[in-house]
Amino acid sequence: MAECGMKALSVLEAARSRYESLQISDDVFGESGDDSSDNPFYSTSGDSNSDNCCLEAGDDPRAGETGNCQNGGPPGSISKTQAEEDGWSDTLQDITVAPYNDTYGPIQRMPATATCMDFFQLFVPDNAIQNMVTQTNMYAKKYQERFGSDEGWRNVTAAEMKAFLGFVTSTSVHRCESVLSIWSSGFFSNRSIALKMSQARFEKILKYFHIVAFRSSHSSHGLYKIQPFLDSLQQSFGCSTFRPSQTQVLHEPLIDEDPVFITTCTERELRKRRKRKFSLWVRQCTSTGFICQIYVHLKEGQGPDGLATLKIKPQLHSMVAKQLCQNLSGRNSIIFTGPSITSLNLYQEFEKQEIYCCGLLSTRKSDCTGLPQSMLVNPESPQQRGQSHSMMRGNTSLISWYNKGHFRFLTNAYSPTKKGVIIKRKSGEIPCPLAVEAFAAHLSYICKYDDKYSKYFIFHKPNKTWQQVFWLTISIAINNAYIMYKMSDAYQIKRYSRAQFGERLVRELLDLDDCSPTQ
Repeated sequence: MAECGMKALSVLEAARSRYESLQISDDVFGESGDDSSDNPFYSTSGDSNSDNCCLEAGDDPRAGETGNCQNGGPPGSISKTQAEEDGWSDTLQDITVAPYNDTYGPIQRMPATATCMDFFQLFVPDNAIQNMVTQTNMYAKKYQERFGSDEGWRNVTAAEMKAFLGFVTSTSVHRCESVLSIWSSGFFSNRSIALKMSQARFEKILKYFHIVAFRSSHSSHGLYKIQPFLDSLQQSFGCSTFRPSQTQVLHEPLIDEDPVFITTCTERELRKRRKRKFSLWVRQCTSTGFICQIYVHLKEGQGPDGLATLKIKPQLHSMVAKQLCQNLSGRNSIIFTGPSITSLNLYQEFEKQEIYCCGLLSTRKSDCTGLPQSMLVNPESPQQRGQSHSMMRGNTSLISWYNKGHFRFLTNAYSPTKKGVIIKRKSGEIPCPLAVEAFAAHLSYICKYDDKYSKYFIFHKPNKTWQQVFWLTISIAINNAYIMYKMSDAYQIKRYSRAQFGERLVRELLDLDDCSPTQ
Protein backbone atom coordinates (compact mmCIF):
# COMPACT_ATOMS: atom_id res chain seq x y z
CA MET A 1 0.00 0.00 0.00
CA ALA A 2 2.84 2.37 0.89
CA GLU A 3 4.54 1.64 -2.40
CA CYS A 4 1.31 2.33 -4.31
CA GLY A 5 0.87 5.59 -2.43
CA MET A 6 4.43 6.68 -3.23
CA LYS A 7 3.94 5.74 -6.88
CA ALA A 8 0.72 7.76 -7.17
CA LEU A 9 2.42 10.72 -5.49
CA SER A 10 5.40 10.56 -7.84
CA VAL A 11 3.12 10.44 -10.89
CA LEU A 12 1.13 13.37 -9.51
CA GLU A 13 4.24 15.44 -8.86
CA ALA A 14 5.59 14.66 -12.34
CA ALA A 15 2.30 15.75 -13.90
CA ARG A 16 2.19 18.94 -11.82
CA SER A 17 5.80 19.84 -12.64
CA ARG A 18 4.95 19.89 -16.34
CA TYR A 19 2.46 22.68 -15.68
CA GLU A 20 4.09 24.55 -12.82
CA SER A 21 3.33 27.86 -14.56
CA LEU A 22 -0.40 27.15 -14.36
CA GLN A 23 -2.35 28.01 -11.24
CA ILE A 24 -3.84 24.52 -11.05
CA SER A 25 -5.40 23.53 -7.75
CA ASP A 26 -5.07 20.14 -6.11
CA ASP A 27 -8.65 19.34 -7.13
CA VAL A 28 -7.69 19.40 -10.79
CA PHE A 29 -5.18 16.63 -10.21
CA GLY A 30 -7.68 14.68 -8.10
CA GLU A 31 -6.03 14.84 -4.68
CA SER A 32 -9.14 16.14 -2.93
CA GLY A 33 -12.84 16.55 -3.50
CA ASP A 34 -15.35 14.37 -5.27
CA ASP A 35 -14.64 12.65 -8.54
CA SER A 36 -17.06 14.87 -10.41
CA SER A 37 -17.70 15.03 -14.12
CA ASP A 38 -18.31 18.77 -13.63
CA ASN A 39 -14.54 19.21 -13.53
CA PRO A 40 -13.56 20.00 -17.14
CA PHE A 41 -10.24 18.22 -16.64
CA TYR A 42 -12.10 14.92 -16.47
CA SER A 43 -15.46 15.62 -18.04
CA THR A 44 -16.80 13.30 -20.70
CA SER A 45 -20.17 15.00 -20.92
CA GLY A 46 -21.43 17.49 -23.45
CA ASP A 47 -22.80 19.94 -20.90
CA SER A 48 -20.32 22.73 -21.58
CA ASN A 49 -21.47 25.66 -23.72
CA SER A 50 -17.99 25.96 -25.19
CA ASP A 51 -16.77 23.51 -27.78
CA ASN A 52 -13.23 23.54 -26.49
CA CYS A 53 -13.29 23.87 -22.73
CA CYS A 54 -13.71 20.26 -21.76
CA LEU A 55 -13.20 16.81 -23.14
CA GLU A 56 -16.61 15.96 -24.48
CA ALA A 57 -17.31 12.37 -25.43
CA GLY A 58 -16.47 12.66 -29.09
CA ASP A 59 -19.06 10.65 -30.96
CA ASP A 60 -21.69 8.01 -30.63
CA PRO A 61 -20.00 4.57 -30.73
CA ARG A 62 -22.09 3.71 -33.78
CA ALA A 63 -21.28 6.94 -35.64
CA GLY A 64 -19.21 5.11 -38.21
CA GLU A 65 -22.13 2.83 -39.01
CA THR A 66 -25.19 5.07 -38.82
CA GLY A 67 -23.88 8.59 -39.43
CA ASN A 68 -24.36 10.61 -42.58
CA CYS A 69 -20.66 10.32 -43.46
CA GLN A 70 -19.87 8.98 -46.87
CA ASN A 71 -17.71 5.89 -47.22
CA GLY A 72 -17.67 5.30 -43.47
CA GLY A 73 -15.99 8.59 -42.54
CA PRO A 74 -16.73 12.32 -42.21
CA PRO A 75 -16.61 14.59 -45.28
CA GLY A 76 -13.09 15.24 -46.49
CA SER A 77 -11.56 12.20 -44.79
CA ILE A 78 -9.53 9.81 -46.91
CA SER A 79 -9.38 6.05 -47.31
CA LYS A 80 -6.59 3.86 -45.94
CA THR A 81 -4.93 3.59 -49.34
CA GLN A 82 -5.06 7.34 -49.92
CA ALA A 83 -3.79 7.96 -46.39
CA GLU A 84 -0.73 5.78 -47.04
CA GLU A 85 -0.08 7.62 -50.28
CA ASP A 86 -0.33 10.95 -48.45
CA GLY A 87 2.26 9.86 -45.92
CA TRP A 88 0.14 8.75 -42.93
CA SER A 89 1.84 5.94 -41.03
CA ASP A 90 1.52 3.94 -37.81
CA THR A 91 5.27 4.40 -37.31
CA LEU A 92 5.71 7.07 -34.64
CA GLN A 93 8.69 9.30 -34.06
CA ASP A 94 9.71 11.97 -31.56
CA ILE A 95 9.32 15.63 -32.46
CA THR A 96 10.71 18.68 -30.71
CA VAL A 97 9.44 22.24 -30.60
CA ALA A 98 12.11 24.92 -30.42
CA PRO A 99 12.40 26.45 -26.93
CA TYR A 100 10.42 29.52 -26.00
CA ASN A 101 12.92 32.04 -24.66
CA ASP A 102 10.57 34.91 -23.78
CA THR A 103 9.41 35.40 -20.19
CA TYR A 104 5.70 36.01 -19.79
CA GLY A 105 4.10 38.76 -17.73
CA PRO A 106 3.71 42.55 -17.68
CA ILE A 107 6.21 44.46 -19.80
CA GLN A 108 5.53 47.79 -18.15
CA ARG A 109 6.46 47.76 -14.47
CA MET A 110 3.85 49.61 -12.41
CA PRO A 111 4.80 51.30 -9.12
CA ALA A 112 3.57 49.96 -5.79
CA THR A 113 1.46 53.12 -5.44
CA ALA A 114 -0.45 52.50 -8.69
CA THR A 115 -4.22 52.76 -8.39
CA CYS A 116 -6.92 50.63 -10.00
CA MET A 117 -7.50 53.50 -12.43
CA ASP A 118 -3.81 53.40 -13.43
CA PHE A 119 -4.13 49.74 -14.42
CA PHE A 120 -7.42 50.35 -16.26
CA GLN A 121 -5.89 53.23 -18.19
CA LEU A 122 -3.19 50.96 -19.55
CA PHE A 123 -5.99 49.84 -21.89
CA VAL A 124 -8.44 52.77 -21.86
CA PRO A 125 -6.20 55.86 -21.58
CA ASP A 126 -7.26 59.49 -21.23
CA ASN A 127 -7.03 60.13 -24.97
CA ALA A 128 -9.56 57.32 -25.62
CA ILE A 129 -11.94 58.85 -23.06
CA GLN A 130 -11.41 62.33 -24.53
CA ASN A 131 -12.31 60.92 -27.95
CA MET A 132 -15.59 59.61 -26.46
CA VAL A 133 -16.26 63.14 -25.17
CA THR A 134 -15.59 64.73 -28.56
CA GLN A 135 -17.62 62.22 -30.57
CA THR A 136 -20.54 62.26 -28.14
CA ASN A 137 -20.76 66.06 -28.30
CA MET A 138 -20.50 65.99 -32.11
CA TYR A 139 -23.28 63.41 -32.35
CA ALA A 140 -25.53 65.36 -29.96
CA LYS A 141 -25.05 68.54 -32.02
CA LYS A 142 -25.83 66.81 -35.32
CA TYR A 143 -28.79 64.96 -33.82
CA GLN A 144 -30.34 68.16 -32.54
CA GLU A 145 -29.75 69.94 -35.85
CA ARG A 146 -31.80 67.24 -37.51
CA PHE A 147 -34.50 66.51 -34.93
CA GLY A 148 -34.72 69.73 -32.93
CA SER A 149 -32.90 71.16 -29.96
CA ASP A 150 -32.73 69.38 -26.61
CA GLU A 151 -33.10 71.97 -23.87
CA GLY A 152 -31.79 69.60 -21.21
CA TRP A 153 -28.51 68.89 -23.01
CA ARG A 154 -25.11 70.45 -22.42
CA ASN A 155 -21.78 69.24 -23.72
CA VAL A 156 -20.32 66.39 -21.72
CA THR A 157 -16.92 66.79 -20.04
CA ALA A 158 -14.09 64.27 -19.52
CA ALA A 159 -14.95 64.01 -15.82
CA GLU A 160 -18.59 63.27 -16.66
CA MET A 161 -17.55 60.67 -19.24
CA LYS A 162 -15.43 58.87 -16.65
CA ALA A 163 -18.38 58.98 -14.24
CA PHE A 164 -20.62 57.62 -17.01
CA LEU A 165 -18.22 54.70 -17.52
CA GLY A 166 -18.13 54.20 -13.75
CA PHE A 167 -21.91 53.99 -13.42
CA VAL A 168 -22.21 51.37 -16.16
CA THR A 169 -19.20 49.43 -14.82
CA SER A 170 -20.87 49.28 -11.40
CA THR A 171 -23.39 46.81 -12.85
CA SER A 172 -20.54 44.27 -13.03
CA VAL A 173 -19.89 44.64 -9.30
CA HIS A 174 -23.44 44.83 -7.96
CA ARG A 175 -24.88 42.59 -10.71
CA CYS A 176 -27.96 44.70 -11.39
CA GLU A 177 -29.80 44.21 -14.67
CA SER A 178 -30.41 47.94 -15.29
CA VAL A 179 -27.91 50.69 -14.60
CA LEU A 180 -30.87 52.97 -13.82
CA SER A 181 -31.49 50.87 -10.71
CA ILE A 182 -28.74 52.92 -9.06
CA TRP A 183 -31.16 55.83 -8.66
CA SER A 184 -34.18 53.72 -7.71
CA SER A 185 -35.46 52.92 -4.25
CA GLY A 186 -35.29 49.17 -4.85
CA PHE A 187 -32.85 46.42 -3.94
CA PHE A 188 -30.14 47.54 -6.39
CA SER A 189 -30.21 51.23 -5.44
CA ASN A 190 -26.80 52.68 -4.58
CA ARG A 191 -27.05 56.06 -2.89
CA SER A 192 -23.31 56.17 -2.24
CA ILE A 193 -22.64 56.79 -5.94
CA ALA A 194 -26.05 58.07 -7.15
CA LEU A 195 -25.35 61.54 -5.77
CA LYS A 196 -22.41 62.00 -8.16
CA MET A 197 -24.73 62.56 -11.13
CA SER A 198 -28.48 62.88 -11.56
CA GLN A 199 -30.38 60.16 -13.37
CA ALA A 200 -31.61 62.71 -15.92
CA ARG A 201 -28.03 63.74 -16.77
CA PHE A 202 -26.91 60.11 -17.03
CA GLU A 203 -29.76 59.30 -19.42
CA LYS A 204 -28.84 62.27 -21.61
CA ILE A 205 -25.25 61.05 -21.93
CA LEU A 206 -26.50 57.52 -22.56
CA LYS A 207 -28.76 58.83 -25.33
CA TYR A 208 -25.97 60.56 -27.25
CA PHE A 209 -22.98 58.38 -26.30
CA HIS A 210 -20.77 57.59 -29.30
CA ILE A 211 -17.26 56.41 -30.14
CA VAL A 212 -17.51 57.45 -33.79
CA ALA A 213 -20.27 59.95 -34.53
CA PHE A 214 -20.28 59.77 -38.33
CA ARG A 215 -19.43 57.15 -40.94
CA SER A 216 -16.42 58.06 -43.05
CA SER A 217 -16.31 57.47 -46.80
CA HIS A 218 -13.84 54.62 -46.21
CA SER A 219 -16.02 52.75 -43.68
CA SER A 220 -17.97 49.85 -45.14
CA HIS A 221 -18.40 47.45 -42.21
CA GLY A 222 -20.95 47.31 -39.44
CA LEU A 223 -18.53 48.05 -36.61
CA TYR A 224 -17.37 51.43 -37.90
CA LYS A 225 -18.84 53.09 -34.79
CA ILE A 226 -16.42 51.22 -32.55
CA GLN A 227 -13.52 50.14 -34.78
CA PRO A 228 -11.07 52.89 -33.67
CA PHE A 229 -11.60 51.86 -30.05
CA LEU A 230 -11.14 48.17 -30.90
CA ASP A 231 -7.92 48.97 -32.76
CA SER A 232 -6.62 50.92 -29.76
CA LEU A 233 -7.59 48.10 -27.41
CA GLN A 234 -5.88 45.50 -29.62
CA GLN A 235 -2.68 47.50 -29.54
CA SER A 236 -2.77 47.86 -25.75
CA PHE A 237 -3.46 44.12 -25.31
CA GLY A 238 -0.44 43.34 -27.48
CA CYS A 239 3.21 43.00 -26.66
CA SER A 240 3.62 46.64 -25.62
CA THR A 241 1.87 45.92 -22.30
CA PHE A 242 1.92 42.17 -21.65
CA ARG A 243 3.91 39.23 -22.99
CA PRO A 244 1.95 35.93 -22.98
CA SER A 245 3.38 32.50 -22.17
CA GLN A 246 4.25 29.96 -24.84
CA THR A 247 0.92 28.18 -24.43
CA GLN A 248 -2.23 30.01 -25.51
CA VAL A 249 -5.76 29.07 -26.46
CA LEU A 250 -8.18 30.25 -29.15
CA HIS A 251 -11.82 30.18 -28.07
CA GLU A 252 -15.06 32.05 -27.56
CA PRO A 253 -15.12 33.32 -23.98
CA LEU A 254 -18.08 32.52 -21.78
CA ILE A 255 -20.67 35.31 -21.98
CA ASP A 256 -23.28 34.43 -19.42
CA GLU A 257 -26.63 36.15 -19.13
CA ASP A 258 -27.79 37.23 -15.70
CA PRO A 259 -29.22 34.03 -14.10
CA VAL A 260 -31.82 36.06 -12.20
CA PHE A 261 -33.02 37.60 -15.46
CA ILE A 262 -33.09 34.22 -17.19
CA THR A 263 -35.36 32.73 -14.52
CA THR A 264 -37.76 35.69 -14.37
CA CYS A 265 -38.07 36.96 -17.95
CA THR A 266 -40.73 35.93 -20.42
CA GLU A 267 -39.94 33.50 -23.22
CA ARG A 268 -40.22 36.33 -25.76
CA GLU A 269 -37.73 38.50 -23.85
CA LEU A 270 -35.36 35.55 -23.58
CA ARG A 271 -35.45 34.88 -27.33
CA LYS A 272 -34.78 38.54 -28.04
CA ARG A 273 -31.85 38.69 -25.66
CA ARG A 274 -30.21 35.61 -27.10
CA LYS A 275 -30.15 36.94 -30.64
CA ARG A 276 -26.67 38.40 -30.47
CA LYS A 277 -25.58 39.54 -33.90
CA PHE A 278 -21.89 38.99 -33.29
CA SER A 279 -19.48 36.41 -31.97
CA LEU A 280 -16.34 37.26 -30.02
CA TRP A 281 -13.18 35.17 -30.30
CA VAL A 282 -10.05 35.63 -28.24
CA ARG A 283 -6.45 34.44 -27.97
CA GLN A 284 -5.79 33.91 -24.27
CA CYS A 285 -2.65 33.16 -22.27
CA THR A 286 -3.16 29.82 -20.50
CA SER A 287 -0.75 30.67 -17.67
CA THR A 288 -2.47 33.87 -16.50
CA GLY A 289 -5.81 34.19 -18.30
CA PHE A 290 -4.72 37.48 -19.92
CA ILE A 291 -6.57 38.03 -23.22
CA CYS A 292 -3.97 39.00 -25.81
CA GLN A 293 -6.13 39.44 -28.90
CA ILE A 294 -9.81 39.79 -29.71
CA TYR A 295 -11.73 39.29 -32.92
CA VAL A 296 -15.33 40.34 -33.44
CA HIS A 297 -17.28 38.64 -36.20
CA LEU A 298 -20.65 40.00 -37.27
CA LYS A 299 -23.18 37.26 -37.94
CA GLU A 300 -25.05 39.48 -40.40
CA GLY A 301 -23.63 41.78 -43.04
CA GLN A 302 -19.90 42.23 -43.30
CA GLY A 303 -17.09 41.69 -40.84
CA PRO A 304 -14.40 44.15 -39.83
CA ASP A 305 -12.08 42.85 -42.55
CA GLY A 306 -14.57 43.68 -45.30
CA LEU A 307 -15.41 40.03 -45.99
CA ALA A 308 -19.01 39.01 -46.23
CA THR A 309 -20.18 36.53 -43.64
CA LEU A 310 -18.87 33.13 -44.65
CA LYS A 311 -21.47 30.43 -44.97
CA ILE A 312 -18.98 27.56 -44.53
CA LYS A 313 -18.04 27.40 -40.86
CA PRO A 314 -14.61 25.75 -41.28
CA GLN A 315 -13.56 28.64 -43.53
CA LEU A 316 -14.88 31.16 -41.02
CA HIS A 317 -13.08 29.55 -38.08
CA SER A 318 -9.86 29.24 -40.07
CA MET A 319 -10.04 32.93 -40.93
CA VAL A 320 -10.64 33.81 -37.26
CA ALA A 321 -7.66 31.71 -36.15
CA LYS A 322 -5.35 33.38 -38.68
CA GLN A 323 -6.49 36.84 -37.56
CA LEU A 324 -5.90 36.02 -33.90
CA CYS A 325 -2.43 34.56 -34.52
CA GLN A 326 -1.15 37.05 -37.08
CA ASN A 327 1.42 38.45 -34.62
CA LEU A 328 2.81 35.10 -33.44
CA SER A 329 4.95 34.14 -36.42
CA GLY A 330 8.42 32.89 -35.49
CA ARG A 331 7.82 32.76 -31.72
CA ASN A 332 7.40 28.97 -31.28
CA SER A 333 4.07 29.46 -29.54
CA ILE A 334 1.81 26.47 -28.79
CA ILE A 335 -1.86 27.11 -29.55
CA PHE A 336 -4.71 24.98 -28.18
CA THR A 337 -7.88 24.91 -30.25
CA GLY A 338 -11.40 23.53 -29.99
CA PRO A 339 -13.10 21.28 -32.55
CA SER A 340 -14.43 24.14 -34.66
CA ILE A 341 -10.90 25.41 -35.41
CA THR A 342 -8.87 22.19 -35.42
CA SER A 343 -7.93 21.18 -38.98
CA LEU A 344 -4.93 19.64 -40.75
CA ASN A 345 -4.62 22.41 -43.35
CA LEU A 346 -4.60 25.17 -40.73
CA TYR A 347 -2.05 23.37 -38.56
CA GLN A 348 0.27 22.83 -41.51
CA GLU A 349 0.02 26.49 -42.45
CA PHE A 350 0.76 27.55 -38.88
CA GLU A 351 3.73 25.17 -38.64
CA LYS A 352 5.41 26.99 -41.55
CA GLN A 353 5.18 30.15 -39.39
CA GLU A 354 6.65 28.33 -36.37
CA ILE A 355 3.29 28.29 -34.61
CA TYR A 356 2.49 24.86 -33.19
CA CYS A 357 -0.94 23.52 -32.29
CA CYS A 358 -2.83 20.94 -30.28
CA GLY A 359 -6.57 20.58 -30.62
CA LEU A 360 -9.59 18.45 -29.88
CA LEU A 361 -11.09 16.97 -33.04
CA SER A 362 -14.77 16.26 -33.68
CA THR A 363 -16.14 14.42 -36.69
CA ARG A 364 -19.19 16.71 -36.52
CA LYS A 365 -17.60 20.11 -35.90
CA SER A 366 -14.09 19.87 -37.36
CA ASP A 367 -12.78 20.11 -40.90
CA CYS A 368 -11.56 16.53 -41.38
CA THR A 369 -10.06 17.10 -44.83
CA GLY A 370 -6.98 14.94 -45.37
CA LEU A 371 -7.41 12.81 -42.23
CA PRO A 372 -7.55 8.98 -42.36
CA GLN A 373 -11.06 7.55 -42.07
CA SER A 374 -9.76 4.62 -40.03
CA MET A 375 -8.85 7.02 -37.19
CA LEU A 376 -12.19 8.85 -37.27
CA VAL A 377 -14.56 5.89 -37.09
CA ASN A 378 -15.00 4.19 -33.73
CA PRO A 379 -13.83 0.55 -33.65
CA GLU A 380 -16.44 -2.13 -33.13
CA SER A 381 -14.38 -3.95 -30.49
CA PRO A 382 -14.67 -2.65 -26.92
CA GLN A 383 -11.90 -0.33 -25.76
CA GLN A 384 -10.13 -0.18 -22.43
CA ARG A 385 -10.05 3.10 -20.55
CA GLY A 386 -6.82 4.94 -21.39
CA GLN A 387 -6.20 2.98 -24.58
CA SER A 388 -4.90 5.07 -27.48
CA HIS A 389 -3.81 4.73 -31.09
CA SER A 390 -1.82 7.28 -33.11
CA MET A 391 -0.81 7.90 -36.70
CA MET A 392 1.71 10.41 -38.03
CA ARG A 393 2.27 12.42 -41.15
CA GLY A 394 5.46 14.46 -40.97
CA ASN A 395 5.38 16.20 -37.56
CA THR A 396 1.60 15.98 -37.25
CA SER A 397 -0.01 13.31 -35.09
CA LEU A 398 -3.62 12.15 -35.09
CA ILE A 399 -4.48 10.56 -31.76
CA SER A 400 -7.51 8.48 -30.81
CA TRP A 401 -7.89 8.05 -27.03
CA TYR A 402 -10.63 6.27 -25.07
CA ASN A 403 -12.01 7.48 -21.71
CA LYS A 404 -15.71 6.60 -21.37
CA GLY A 405 -15.94 7.81 -24.95
CA HIS A 406 -13.70 8.31 -27.96
CA PHE A 407 -11.60 11.49 -28.07
CA ARG A 408 -9.49 12.52 -31.02
CA PHE A 409 -6.67 15.05 -31.03
CA LEU A 410 -4.57 16.60 -33.74
CA THR A 411 -1.17 18.03 -32.81
CA ASN A 412 2.21 19.02 -34.14
CA ALA A 413 3.40 20.34 -30.77
CA TYR A 414 3.75 17.08 -28.78
CA SER A 415 5.41 13.76 -29.54
CA PRO A 416 2.94 10.88 -29.84
CA THR A 417 5.51 8.59 -28.22
CA LYS A 418 5.54 10.54 -24.96
CA LYS A 419 3.08 9.45 -22.31
CA GLY A 420 1.09 11.45 -19.81
CA VAL A 421 -1.47 10.67 -17.15
CA ILE A 422 -4.74 11.96 -15.81
CA ILE A 423 -5.33 11.18 -12.15
CA LYS A 424 -8.82 10.83 -10.70
CA ARG A 425 -9.57 10.37 -7.03
CA LYS A 426 -11.78 7.31 -7.45
CA SER A 427 -10.60 5.87 -10.75
CA GLY A 428 -6.88 6.26 -10.16
CA GLU A 429 -4.44 6.86 -12.99
CA ILE A 430 -5.70 7.05 -16.56
CA PRO A 431 -2.82 6.74 -19.05
CA CYS A 432 -2.91 9.01 -22.06
CA PRO A 433 -0.58 10.56 -24.64
CA LEU A 434 1.20 13.70 -23.43
CA ALA A 435 -0.80 15.83 -25.88
CA VAL A 436 -4.05 14.78 -24.16
CA GLU A 437 -2.68 15.61 -20.72
CA ALA A 438 -1.44 19.01 -21.90
CA PHE A 439 -4.74 19.86 -23.60
CA ALA A 440 -6.76 18.91 -20.52
CA ALA A 441 -4.53 20.83 -18.10
CA HIS A 442 -4.40 24.08 -20.09
CA LEU A 443 -8.06 24.09 -21.11
CA SER A 444 -9.09 23.28 -17.56
CA TYR A 445 -7.36 26.41 -16.33
CA ILE A 446 -9.04 28.59 -18.99
CA CYS A 447 -12.44 27.09 -18.10
CA LYS A 448 -11.93 27.90 -14.44
CA TYR A 449 -10.83 31.42 -15.37
CA ASP A 450 -13.92 31.97 -17.54
CA ASP A 451 -16.25 30.57 -14.89
CA LYS A 452 -14.81 32.96 -12.31
CA TYR A 453 -14.24 36.18 -14.25
CA SER A 454 -17.25 36.10 -16.57
CA LYS A 455 -19.27 36.85 -13.43
CA TYR A 456 -17.77 40.34 -13.51
CA PHE A 457 -18.82 41.23 -17.04
CA ILE A 458 -20.86 44.44 -17.27
CA PHE A 459 -24.55 43.62 -16.98
CA HIS A 460 -25.80 46.65 -18.90
CA LYS A 461 -27.31 45.21 -22.10
CA PRO A 462 -28.01 47.84 -24.81
CA ASN A 463 -29.88 46.93 -27.98
CA LYS A 464 -27.34 48.23 -30.50
CA THR A 465 -24.66 45.77 -31.55
CA TRP A 466 -21.74 48.22 -31.41
CA GLN A 467 -22.66 49.16 -27.84
CA GLN A 468 -22.88 45.49 -26.83
CA VAL A 469 -19.39 44.94 -28.24
CA PHE A 470 -18.10 48.08 -26.51
CA TRP A 471 -19.24 47.13 -23.01
CA LEU A 472 -18.08 43.54 -23.50
CA THR A 473 -14.59 44.69 -24.48
CA ILE A 474 -14.55 47.13 -21.54
CA SER A 475 -15.25 44.13 -19.30
CA ILE A 476 -12.32 42.27 -20.85
CA ALA A 477 -10.10 45.34 -20.35
CA ILE A 478 -11.02 45.47 -16.65
CA ASN A 479 -10.25 41.75 -16.22
CA ASN A 480 -6.90 42.26 -17.95
CA ALA A 481 -6.24 45.25 -15.71
CA TYR A 482 -6.86 43.06 -12.66
CA ILE A 483 -4.37 40.47 -13.93
CA MET A 484 -1.78 43.22 -14.39
CA TYR A 485 -2.57 44.42 -10.85
CA LYS A 486 -2.14 40.94 -9.34
CA MET A 487 1.25 40.59 -10.99
CA SER A 488 2.47 44.00 -9.77
CA ASP A 489 4.01 45.31 -6.55
CA ALA A 490 0.75 47.14 -5.81
CA TYR A 491 -0.93 43.80 -5.07
CA GLN A 492 1.59 43.11 -2.31
CA ILE A 493 0.40 46.23 -0.46
CA LYS A 494 -3.37 45.95 -0.89
CA ARG A 495 -4.62 42.53 -1.92
CA TYR A 496 -7.94 43.35 -3.54
CA SER A 497 -10.21 40.58 -4.74
CA ARG A 498 -11.68 40.94 -8.24
CA ALA A 499 -14.90 42.30 -6.75
CA GLN A 500 -13.03 44.80 -4.58
CA PHE A 501 -10.87 45.86 -7.51
CA GLY A 502 -14.01 46.51 -9.58
CA GLU A 503 -15.67 48.48 -6.80
CA ARG A 504 -12.61 50.61 -6.21
CA LEU A 505 -12.28 51.28 -9.96
CA VAL A 506 -15.90 52.47 -10.04
CA ARG A 507 -15.25 54.91 -7.20
CA GLU A 508 -12.08 56.19 -8.85
CA LEU A 509 -13.91 56.72 -12.14
CA LEU A 510 -16.55 58.66 -10.21
CA ASP A 511 -13.78 60.62 -8.43
CA LEU A 512 -15.26 59.98 -5.02
CA ASP A 513 -13.20 61.14 -2.06
CA ASP A 514 -13.48 57.81 -0.24
CA CYS A 515 -12.21 55.27 -2.77
CA SER A 516 -12.00 52.35 -0.36
CA PRO A 517 -14.01 49.29 -1.36
CA THR A 518 -17.00 48.68 0.86
CA GLN A 519 -16.52 44.95 1.02
